[in-house]
This record gives sequence, C-alpha cells and structure tokens, in this order.
Amino acid sequence: MPLIQYFQLKYENWTLQGDIHVAPLDKRVLFIHGAGASSRSRFAELRRELHERGVGSTAFDCVGHGATGGAMAQSSLHSRTSQAAAVAAATGMGKQALAVFGFSMGAYNAIRLTQQMRVDALILVVPGIYDPRAYALPFGPRFSAAIRRERSWIDSDAWGILAEFTGDLLVIAAADDAVIPAEIPQRLVASALVARSRRLHVVAGATHNHLFALLRERPEELDATMALIMGCVEVA
Repeated sequence: MPLIQYFQLKYENWTLQGDIHVAPLDKRVLFIHGAGASSRSRFAELRRELHERGVGSTAFDCVGHGATGGAMAQSSLHSRTSQAAAVAAATGMGKQALAVFGFSMGAYNAIRLTQQMRVDALILVVPGIYDPRAYALPFGPRFSAAIRRERSWIDSDAWGILAEFTGDLLVIAAADDAVIPAEIPQRLVASALVARSRRLHVVAGATHNHLFALLRERPEELDATMALIMGCVEVA
C-alpha cells in the first residue's frame, strides 16, 4: 500500500482537499478528475497500479466535488484549471518534469494547464473538449446551454493548444463512449503535430464511466494499457 500524505490548500473561499501517493521514484504526476459526481477517489485503483510500478501521484477534489465540497455553481472550467495550477505550485510539482492525467472534463483542464506551466506528458482519458466561450461561465444553465450547442466542441481551442504541445501525448478512449464522440480523441492526437510522441489507445467494450474498471477484469489488457501509460510518464 502506498504511503499517503494528505493536504489542504486554501483557494479563494474554499479549502481544496487532496493527497500525495509517495513512491520511491518520485515522478511528478497530477490527476484532474471529471465533472458530475466525480472526485479523486475515482483514481484509487489506477494510482495504486502506478505506485506498484514506482510512480507517485498527486490528486485533489475540485470545488464542488468530494471532500472539498461546495457547489458546482461556484466553479467553472477556468476555476478548475486555476485550482490544478495552485495544487501543482503548492506541492512543488512545477519544479520538475510534470505528467498530467485529465479525465473527461479534466482532460480539457489538463490541456489548458499546458499554457500556464511546463507539462511534459499528457494522458487524456475519455476526454471532454469545450468551446472557449464556455471557459469562464459558472457551471449552471448558461454553461450547459453553451456546451450543448450541436458539435460545440468543434470550435474548441484545444486543437490549437495541442498543436504547440511538444511533450508526450497519450489519449485513452472508450470504444462504446456514449458521451464523447469518437472524433474527439482522434482529432486530439491528430492536432499534436509537434509532440515528442502521440498515441491513441481505444479500449474495446469500454464506456465513458467504465474503462479502467473493465480493464481490471482483463489483466493482460490492463498490463498493456499500463505499459503505454508508463512509457508516457517515464519520459516526463
């Protein structure tokens, strides 16, 4: 079992709750969770898999989620990116090569984080991508209306940001994802023209909320997926 160090970080009117899985190979890995009922607890098994391979990690609950609490309406995409940057700075992650996992909505935050600090590896899982006009809108009716516009993601700035990304990119998609169109992960990888490496890995039979849980039922596929992740993380 990993040695876990818990932390609290003041951020505006909230106290972000998070933890660090300490490992012998103190790789700098930051997790950013998705929306809805998601929290850092969703990463528990994956973080243990990383720890067994000597890789430590840091995760936190965004405002409106998990132990941090608060209301979603008090946050936004912009705020989530700022929260992640604050955690990275407070835990000293910006001083070393950084690998960032972004899940669902968190994938867009991970991409935007590359504009604020050096990120050497991006691992984007079932990635959600957004129109920049929704970036500063508080979560609520206006935000929902902005992102529910037909194919609103086509106007995302994520494509241009990734076009300038020079690190390693791994996109992990669910073959039966009813939330994220298959075109999104494909286009993310295609956009990363100057990346040191770029790869799309599609998990057969997986759905948006049942990807790593499914892989745990398929040990050989889990090992293969973890090998891809380790290849991306270890370079960072």
